[in-house]
Amino acid sequence: GWCPLSPTGAQTTQLLVQPPWRPAVLWDQVTLTCQGSGTAGATTWYKDGQRWGEDGHDNFTVTESGTYTCDRPGSGLSPPVIILNDWLVLQVPTRTLLEGDTVTLRCRD
Repeated sequence: GWCPLSPTGAQTTQLLVQPPWRPAVLWDQVTLTCQGSGTAGATTWYKDGQRWGEDGHDNFTVTESGTYTCDRPGSGLSPPVIILNDWLVLQVPTRTLLEGDTVTLRCRD
C-alpha cells in the first residue's frame, strides 16, 4: 500500500532554489524561497546552523556559500540546501529523474 512520508494533512516547510540546478553554486546568483503553510513574513533563516540575518523575508539572493535552512511558524524547519563556491561543477536539473529519462547536464567552470 501507499505510505505517506508525513502525517496526514501535515504541511512541511521547503526551500525553493532558483535557478533549478543541483548542486547550487554561488555564482548562479541563487535565490532561496521559504515555502510552507506557516506564517508568511515570519521566516527565520539559518546558515551553517547559526541564525542568519534575513529574518522576516520569505526569499533572498545568496551571497555566501554554506548550508541554509529556513523555519516557518506552523510548518517547521526546512530540509537543508547547500550552496557551493566550487569553480568546476557538473549540474543536473532538480526535478526527479528516472531511468531512461533524457537529461540535460550543465558543466560550469
